[in-house]
Amino acid sequence: MKNFKHKLLVGFCITFVTISYAQHRNVVIKNGFSLGGGLTQFDIITDNFNTIKGNGWLIGASATADVPHKWYNISYGMQLSENNLEISGFRFDEDVVVGEQLEYNLFAAQLAMLLHAKVLNNLLTIDFGPMLQYNGKLELQSEDEENLSISINETFVSAKDIEDISQFNVNGAIGATLGLKFLKLRAQYIYGFTNMLNKLNDKDLTTEEFIGNQSMITFSALFTF
Repeated sequence: MKNFKHKLLVGFCITFVTISYAQHRNVVIKNGFSLGGGLTQFDIITDNFNTIKGNGWLIGASATADVPHKWYNISYGMQLSENNLEISGFRFDEDVVVGEQLEYNLFAAQLAMLLHAKVLNNLLTIDFGPMLQYNGKLELQSEDEENLSISINETFVSAKDIEDISQFNVNGAIGATLGLKFLKLRAQYIYGFTNMLNKLNDKDLTTEEFIGNQSMITFSALFTF
C-alpha cells in the first residue's frame, strides 16, 4: 500500500486502518494493522543501587505483512509506555539514617521491527527482533524526594542527581503472541543492550562507573484489522 500513512501522537493514538490483498504467483499477501495496549513491569539491572520493579502502561500500533508460504510474518511498529521504578534511598532524621523508597517514572517511545515465527499457523507465533528507544529522564514522582539521598560505593548523591540518564538506547525483544484474527494477546520481554546509565558517568558523581541495562516485561491485547 504505497499511500498508507499513520500518525501517532504522544500519549494518544489516532489512526485509520487499511487491509489490502495482492496477487503474486498465486500467493495472497495480506497486510494488516494492529492497535493495542497493556501493562508493563520495568526494572534497571544494575549493581550501583538497589531497585524494585514497578508497573506501568503502554499503547502501540503496528503494520504487519502476512505471507502464507513463509515460516514467519514481519511487523513494523511503535509503542509508547510510562514505566515506574523504585530505588532504595535514605534521609537523615536528627542524625539518624532512615531508609526510603524513591519513586521514579520513565516515559519511552520504542520503534520495533519484529519477526513472528509461526508455531500454530497464525494462532501462535514466537516474536523477536530489535528495538530503538527514545526515553525521557528518570523523573522523581514527588518533589518532596528531591533532597533525599542514595548511597553509591560509600558516596552520597542526591536522588535528583541520577535523573539525567541516557535517552537513546538499543533493545532486543522476544515474546509470544496468541489469538484469533481480530484479537490477540502478547507477552514480551525487552532487554536493553546499551548502558542506559552511561550519561551519569559524565557528571563525576562518584568514582564508581554507572552501568545499567533496561529490563521490561509487557502484557498487551491487540486488535487487528
